[in-house]
Amino acid sequence: MLMATPVLAQAPQSGATATAPNNQSTTASTASMHKQGEWRASKLVGVNVYNNSNEKIGDINDLILDSSGRVANVVIGVGGFLGMGEHNVAVAFDQLKFSKVPVNTASNAGAGKTGSASSVTTGSASTSVNRNDNWYPDHVVLNADKDQLKKMPEFKY
Repeated sequence: MLMATPVLAQAPQSGATATAPNNQSTTASTASMHKQGEWRASKLVGVNVYNNSNEKIGDINDLILDSSGRVANVVIGVGGFLGMGEHNVAVAFDQLKFSKVPVNTASNAGAGKTGSASSVTTGSASTSVNRNDNWYPDHVVLNADKDQLKKMPEFKY
C-alpha cells in the first residue's frame, strides 16, 4: 500500500534569496509589499480625467510601458458614450497630476472634510497624505480641454 503525504511548501523568509524562473536570484522583501506612492495599474484604468476647471474630459483607458517598465504614455478616452464613439489619445505620463482628493464641484464645494489631507502627484513626485491609500488616485488633472484632446491624433492599438 502506497501512502501519500502532503509536501509543505515554505515561503522564503524576509530578506531571503529566492530563485526567479530565469535562474536569477531576487530578494524576497524587495517587491513583496506596497509602498507609499505606488499604484496598481489595473486600478488606474477607469480613473476620471479632469481639466484645470474641474470639468471631466475623459478617463484612463490604458497605460503604455517603455522597455524598462516605466509608464511612458497614458491612453485617455475622450467623448463617446459607454465606449461608443470614444476618441483615444496618448498623453505623456508626466503631463498628468494625480490627486487623492475628490474633485471640487458646485455640489461639494465648501463641504470641508476633517482629518483628510490634500495630495497631488505629478509624474512620480508626491507629497504626504493622511488617508488610507486605495492603490489608485481619486482623479487625474490634465491641462487641456475636451476639444484639444479630440483634435489630437487618435491612438491606435
